[in-house]
Amino acid sequence: MTKRILIDNISSKWMLVCLSFFLLLPLAIGTGLVLKSSDLFTSHHSLSTLIFSADWSPSEDKFGFWPFILSSLWVTVIALIISMPLCLLAAIYLSQFAPKWLLEFMRPVIDILAGIPSVVYGVWGVLVIVPLVGDVIAPFFNNESLGYSILAGALVLAVMSIPYILNMLLEVFRQVPVELGEASLSLGATKWETIKHVFIRKGATGILSAYGLGFSKALGETIAVMMVIGNVVQEPASVFDAGYPLPALIANNYGEMMSIPSYDSALMFGSLLLFVIILAINIVFRYLIYKSEEK
Repeated sequence: MTKRILIDNISSKWMLVCLSFFLLLPLAIGTGLVLKSSDLFTSHHSLSTLIFSADWSPSEDKFGFWPFILSSLWVTVIALIISMPLCLLAAIYLSQFAPKWLLEFMRPVIDILAGIPSVVYGVWGVLVIVPLVGDVIAPFFNNESLGYSILAGALVLAVMSIPYILNMLLEVFRQVPVELGEASLSLGATKWETIKHVFIRKGATGILSAYGLGFSKALGETIAVMMVIGNVVQEPASVFDAGYPLPALIANNYGEMMSIPSYDSALMFGSLLLFVIILAINIVFRYLIYKSEEK
């Protein structure tokens, strides 16, 4: 009995250590980014200037991150506006209407799409999406574009996000008890009414969680978006303008930081901004999930 109690105590302590590690990891990352970017906060580098200024000239010690923040939000929000309804409708069809063999066929297809390297999506975007935007979509809306734009980045990012979000939504609908749907149908509701008022309402918390995780993941995507968005430091005025998101800024310039004073701290501050934005997005979605659970 003593040996069993000892093993149980050791196991519980070990699991507590593992849990503490995961709880402290975001704190450690945030603290490291704050310390590394602290040199940037001098008398002529105020927080408001760094965030809201559009003046980016590292050689002149000017670091305005507003164009990068704006580009990141533009491309991520547009990508999710495209992918979220597609994923929800596809998940509803596969889980409620499609024959079982189609669902079993689609699961490995979704896994393959999720496992394709980011750079492959980037090459596909350069070869297909960029010409499509520049030669077809932009002229259709009476705009001129080289194709390397916010819209091209959003389309590539939307395709990359679909398998990730769709997989989670399929699991959400799979967890809804079948008996609830059968009870709704037995009371005279139509199939669509049952899906709308039973399955979607019962799975609302999981749907919000899938969207929140998809948003956070999309915001941090780097290589594929960097290859098609244009990487021009400007405040985009439309989806056909080129942009320069924060992850692309860090990936493109980190190797050059040693030659310019304060560049290291500036890039670390960019990483800190990305970290804070993702943290804020997760807090917002956690609040929406909490309110959904209350209802």
